[in-house]
Amino acid sequence: MNYWESKIDEIERSLKTGDKYKKWRDDVLDPWNKKTNYNEREYYNSSRIKIKELYDRDDLPSNIDDILGYPGVYPYTRGIYPNMYRGKLWTMRMFSGFGTPEETNKRLKYLIENGETGLSIAFDMPTLYGFDCDNERSHGEVGKCGVNVSSLYDMERIFDGIDLSRVSTSMTINAPAAVLTAMYFALAKKQGHPLEKISGTVQADILKEYIAQKEWIYPPEAHLRLIKDMMVFCTKNAPKWNYISVSGYHIREAGSDAVQELAFTLADGFYYIDLGINAGLNVDDFAPRISFFFNSSIDFFEEIAKFRAARRIWATVLKEKYNARNPRSMMLRFHTQTSGYTLTWQQPLNNIIRTTVEAMAAILGGTQSLHTNSYDEAWALPSDEAVKVALRTQQILAEETGIANTIDPLGGSYYIERLTSEMEERAYKYLNEIERMGGILNAIKSGYIQREIAETSYKRQMRLENLEDVMVGVNKYIEKDERPINTLKITEESEIEQINKFHELKKRRDINKVKRSLENLRKAMEGDENTMPYIIDAVENYATLEEISNIGREVFGEWKEPKIL
Repeated sequence: MNYWESKIDEIERSLKTGDKYKKWRDDVLDPWNKKTNYNEREYYNSSRIKIKELYDRDDLPSNIDDILGYPGVYPYTRGIYPNMYRGKLWTMRMFSGFGTPEETNKRLKYLIENGETGLSIAFDMPTLYGFDCDNERSHGEVGKCGVNVSSLYDMERIFDGIDLSRVSTSMTINAPAAVLTAMYFALAKKQGHPLEKISGTVQADILKEYIAQKEWIYPPEAHLRLIKDMMVFCTKNAPKWNYISVSGYHIREAGSDAVQELAFTLADGFYYIDLGINAGLNVDDFAPRISFFFNSSIDFFEEIAKFRAARRIWATVLKEKYNARNPRSMMLRFHTQTSGYTLTWQQPLNNIIRTTVEAMAAILGGTQSLHTNSYDEAWALPSDEAVKVALRTQQILAEETGIANTIDPLGGSYYIERLTSEMEERAYKYLNEIERMGGILNAIKSGYIQREIAETSYKRQMRLENLEDVMVGVNKYIEKDERPINTLKITEESEIEQINKFHELKKRRDINKVKRSLENLRKAMEGDENTMPYIIDAVENYATLEEISNIGREVFGEWKEPKIL
């Protein structure tokens, strides 16, 4: 029996169904259903876990006291901090970025003025793929789904008037994560701040790109080498910087269910633990800087149970399998974003309700940071009005509802505890299957993970089309002749302005310094030196994102994913 099988066996032995429930069904429920002509049907959550009509004390795991514990204490089921939101509210971090750096700077300041407590930057497609704004492949996409960053000059304009030593910034960037991190560090140095004082997060989770979002530049091994370099560099030089935010969000948006999001995300996280250990780092020196990013979807209790199971699995595996000793290594810290795939362009104001429910699930699940989607995001990037409503949603939940007044208020619930353990067990089954296949990298390269998600997504769509699942305004309570809403439009002028400023930068930079720094970077990539100091040197000399990415393209080559059908 391997490690994962032992955990599955442990959970299975702890779960049972009591005789009192069976007696109640036989003596009370079934006669009532017959009397009222009610035809019982089966209920399932998104993970196809069958939901009983009632849970009681006998549904609690037999080892509930051991696996539940207290907040701030292993296995952190009830939260990673002793006083949770009574001590400090979650960070309200609205995902922002569009058009030119100046437009994004204006949005960031607008959100700060309205009470946002952490910054979060979205980048456009050219930036995510490592192309400059003037590349012909970038035409029509510059600034459309995020802000364009082609050089350090753009980063300087995004954060104009914002002190990087006083804010925590999250950057949703993966394939060129090392380059954008280098730009952020270079800007901090220009502002006069030592890297030891700079806090924030870069996503850098390339494994989920191959699984779900499909925005890579190089083969997996090359990207993982760059992530390893970033882990080593940041562990030694930027101790407050989270250099990987392991993302389940995009896995869920691609169509997975909650258990798959849980299992595949943690599998990625464990791979990064192995990566750090194989790079010669002590697990307790680098694991505390790995954070997570989860989706909060519409099945309220399932999402709460998912977050609690994630904390417990991470803590248990870090302690038992990786021999971590530092409690911070075992604390799964995570940011949450409300679901994008539950947003509808039909009756878009309904999305405010969906987002509120999903935000409540994230808070009750113990998130450290939260982004609430705007009601107009099924149509376009959020307008000022819509993003303010989304931020106010969090503020109302925090200040008016009492939801943050007690810690883990659903802890001990018969239903929640049973569901948490059932999701934990199913996640371990996936982790066991992934190990049987030779690890997460092999599971990705073979297309196994992608096929699992695609099949789940297809089945969900079929349930919607067959009216087995309901989306209000889409397949039920439909309205005809809906009026369109006002949306944010990114103009062609924004792209022209960005390209013009980019060309001006290239004219005034020292091209000899650029060439020298790029050649030094090439040598580092071809060898085994840590590439981060060379990337930082290149961006400080205003080498562009594409120039740096192209060095990697020449050294590492490119990659195509396997067929999954």
